[in-house]
Amino acid sequence: MKKYILMVSVLLVLLCPSKGLAESESLLSLEELAIQVMPEYTYHPNDKEKDHVPLLIGYQGTMVNNSDQPQTGKIEIPLPMKENDFRIGYVADYSSDLSKAYEIEYTIDPEKGTISWATSEEIGPRERYKFVIEFYSESINVKKDQKTLQYKFNSFADIDLVDVIFTTPNNAEKVKITPTPSEKENHGDEKNTYSYLFQHVKAGEEKVFTLTYVRSELKPTSELMKTHTMDEKDNKSNGLAVGAFSGVSVLSVSALTFLLRKRKRAGTKA
Repeated sequence: MKKYILMVSVLLVLLCPSKGLAESESLLSLEELAIQVMPEYTYHPNDKEKDHVPLLIGYQGTMVNNSDQPQTGKIEIPLPMKENDFRIGYVADYSSDLSKAYEIEYTIDPEKGTISWATSEEIGPRERYKFVIEFYSESINVKKDQKTLQYKFNSFADIDLVDVIFTTPNNAEKVKITPTPSEKENHGDEKNTYSYLFQHVKAGEEKVFTLTYVRSELKPTSELMKTHTMDEKDNKSNGLAVGAFSGVSVLSVSALTFLLRKRKRAGTKA
């Protein structure tokens, strides 16, 4: 019975933006969502032909069990499945102590435009539940070496903290992104990265961004990074490369660390 109640509550919050968390009395609330937008980072694992310009987007989400009882159930989230050549790359959730990542089976509903899955573990009272979804599309407009990406995020729930992170590809020139992120939001210590931090985002709220750059390089960033690493005969790689080269999540290490850092920053601001 608990499983059924959880499933209904989560679906109600995530798929009915007109109803707030308080109104639906959800057992789970969406505390944080990090969205990492990575043009020309890597191709989909199943791509044989590499004659297109790929776009990889990752969601790292954190939900909280608001009840005083352990919960298990079904999570269902909308994705932009109408984008050109939309494909799922990786879906996983994490143990409560973040020591394990579970690649999970999921179901796609093309008519509703949603992805759903069952939680791998029980979520204890007041515990956080973390998940990652990676998906690919061909949403970048290409005119010779000029690339333009118009990215729009329509919030599917009330979310305490949303972080939208753009990572531009290696060897990109004349990079321009609008709106311009503020100094406090942007990652001053990370190369080719632009970040936007939004607090208390309401269901149905929309965030729109435009990224333009010039790039003649045909290889994606992941291949360039791999070549560079091999040339230096160095077995170490950064957080993003770990996932890309081992066949697991590109975001599973880096974005979780980033979310924790953002939570500390938000707490300092408050």
